[in-house]
Amino acid sequence: MDFTVLLVLITFISGICLLLSQSNNSANSLYSILQFMGSLFPILFIVLFIRSFIVEPYKIPSGSMIPTLLIGDFILVKKYQYGVRAPIINKVIFENEKPSYGDIIVFQYPQNKKINYIKRVVALPGDSVRYIEKELFVNGKKYTQKQEILYPSSSQYSSEEVYKETNIYNSYNILKSTNPSQDFEYRVPEGTYFVLGDNRDNSNDSRYWGPVPYENLIGEAFYIWMFWNPSGSDTIIDRIGTSLD
Repeated sequence: MDFTVLLVLITFISGICLLLSQSNNSANSLYSILQFMGSLFPILFIVLFIRSFIVEPYKIPSGSMIPTLLIGDFILVKKYQYGVRAPIINKVIFENEKPSYGDIIVFQYPQNKKINYIKRVVALPGDSVRYIEKELFVNGKKYTQKQEILYPSSSQYSSEEVYKETNIYNSYNILKSTNPSQDFEYRVPEGTYFVLGDNRDNSNDSRYWGPVPYENLIGEAFYIWMFWNPSGSDTIIDRIGTSLD
């Protein structure tokens, strides 16, 4: 069961117990249970409110966003950034900002909304996208790439694969291998966003299943608050506290 669904269910049950305990002052064991469950309601409600409308933690399970995000990163996501949405159904209640170039977004996978993905926005509604020999063009303008000689802080990538990609708004590091890739051209439909993983040759993204509809958006990733790799191969303390804005 999805954690949000479980949290909503437990909060609802706790609220019912609180109401029942206030209308029943007997000293039996059932009243004690109701009183205990009801006492948890304020805490559960606050947690549910924060996770649903303000900020929610996520763990990075794959390497599709290397080198920006590593397997084992725990991130925080602004839930209100792209509109206030109802828990579980993810329906927009109040609209806010729209995604911009370079935003790292969490969203419901268009082919299975029960799965959440994280990618980078590279093109907006109406944009023309071309990917030619691993070079990205948006509306005819090339996203310039310069190889970065970095000493990798993780065994999850090597320094010779790192490139700095720059558009007119910001820059960020990506990975490219020497393997050939498939070229394509695409125009982004209205109300959707074209996303790519920073690990360009190892990412399942809009190149394969299309753009992300606005209604699938969950929020914008903005902070790494913890790192833990269960394999024990990486212990990167300096990643904790890294801003993604």
